Amino acid sequence: MRRLAFLIFTFSFLAVLGQEPEGRQINIVYGANFTKDEAQFPGASIFSKDNERQVQFEHQGADLWCDVAIFYAQENKLKAIGNVRLQQGDSIEMNSGKLDYDGNIKLARAWENVDLTDSQMKLTTDTLYFDREKQLSYYNSGGKVVDSVNTLTSIIGTYFMEIKKVQFQDSVHIDNPDYIIDSEQLHYYRQSKNAYMYGPSTIVGEEYTIYCERGFYDTKIEQGYGVKNTKINYSNRIIEGDSVYFDKLSSFASATNNIRVTDTINDGVIRAHYAEVFKDRDSVFATKRAVAVNLVQQDSLYIHGDTLMVTGPPEDRRLRAFRNAKFFKTDLSGKCDSIHSSERTGITKLVTNPILWNMDNQMTGDSIHLISDLETEKLDSLRVIDNAFIIAFDTIGKQGYNQAKGKDLFGKFIENELKIVDLIKNTEVIYYLYNDDNELIGIDKTICSKIRLEMANNDIEDITFFIDPEGDIYPEEDWPFDTKRLKGFIWRGDEQLRNKDDIFDEDDNNIELISIRGIDAPIDIDAEEEERSGGGSPQPKLKRANKEATKPKKIVQEK
Repeated sequence: MRRLAFLIFTFSFLAVLGQEPEGRQINIVYGANFTKDEAQFPGASIFSKDNERQVQFEHQGADLWCDVAIFYAQENKLKAIGNVRLQQGDSIEMNSGKLDYDGNIKLARAWENVDLTDSQMKLTTDTLYFDREKQLSYYNSGGKVVDSVNTLTSIIGTYFMEIKKVQFQDSVHIDNPDYIIDSEQLHYYRQSKNAYMYGPSTIVGEEYTIYCERGFYDTKIEQGYGVKNTKINYSNRIIEGDSVYFDKLSSFASATNNIRVTDTINDGVIRAHYAEVFKDRDSVFATKRAVAVNLVQQDSLYIHGDTLMVTGPPEDRRLRAFRNAKFFKTDLSGKCDSIHSSERTGITKLVTNPILWNMDNQMTGDSIHLISDLETEKLDSLRVIDNAFIIAFDTIGKQGYNQAKGKDLFGKFIENELKIVDLIKNTEVIYYLYNDDNELIGIDKTICSKIRLEMANNDIEDITFFIDPEGDIYPEEDWPFDTKRLKGFIWRGDEQLRNKDDIFDEDDNNIELISIRGIDAPIDIDAEEEERSGGGSPQPKLKRANKEATKPKKIVQEK
């Protein structure tokens, strides 16, 4: 009797098949037990497993097994119940408690303990849609993907089977033994293990934390870049920029455009438009409008050079500014060819044609050293070595210059103000003397072995001559010399830095920033490589794709 019923169904099935386009109809492979229930399932044929095997259907390269199938032959749809297994080809397999399948559009909806696997990945969720026409599956109620490297979870996910790409959205989380990734939206290529981040994303590794809103990350080797609101917390430095590149293996990071590198130990900041950070060597190299900013007694000290180098551990940080070096502080500024500063010694050296301005006082010499107190970190003293010369414009009479020179100069700062200046060896002075009514008394010209200038409000208040001074005070009309300027006098007042922006010259201010690719969306390296190769497995090349943004330029090698 069961055999007769099955034959009747088979003839009906073939009649319906003749009405459908060729190849579109769902085919029954093994029907086992057959029945009908028009009251509950009108127009459906019901099949259930027997003691030998489950019910089996086939449709355009896919096979489906289940315990019970409710098959609507005319609509070309079926409902599968109990231990459902859908297999496509040799690699794709989906298991669930229940499944609805529409053969017209090749769409399956599976629910209850769903998992989809291939040779390298397993996807689990409560409800999964499998679009065989477009070769993608998707969920919107939470799911997990596990491969050989990572465990990925999200609320929404779409798996593109042909290119083996998964798009995750909403509460995306990646667990790896070496790092954790959280993102608003992330695209993941299963073969290359490359991740593309869209929206706020955080990567936390053993020795680093990365935040970006557009970015790329190679999860195999922990290498990547961010191109929007990127920040890397890298040991004791925080790196920010329009585009930031990171490589764990070489302990290297680089950044391009609007960069800020913060030293969290010493409260220092470097700004530039290109920078490199070498973690293992505790070093930073910066160029393109580079400036280091440090806090000195509640006042910011700005140091600029064509190239800045910061090297050494926190307790022995060394800052060097090369070529066209300048610095500015509210009451102190200067320029030279290069600046060398040491955290351990507290000494900042101005080298090669240096000049220093303390308010309206101009100081020059072969080299200039500024010394800080290591305990208080306040500016303590000043040294000008060889050919020391100090000049100040006569602000009262506005006709001449107060001048003092010697072999060396030693200055003392008290509460950040230059109070005492000692000039030694072959010293000379020209000084304009005034009474309390600001009337010129005369011009003092003296030679001796040592001169002490006592300062108040950055003006000379008193002069003391030591060891056989020779000189006199001359009325201006009786000045016996050809000039009122000491030998070697050069006034450079027009070069004085009046504010922090003066440390930059015209070239610095006219730098054309590199155009950052991928600001709207990170560069899809896998898609580019696949398109270039004409299909097949993409071979990602991070540095090539992002070379316009953050390709390392190795400043250190140029040095």
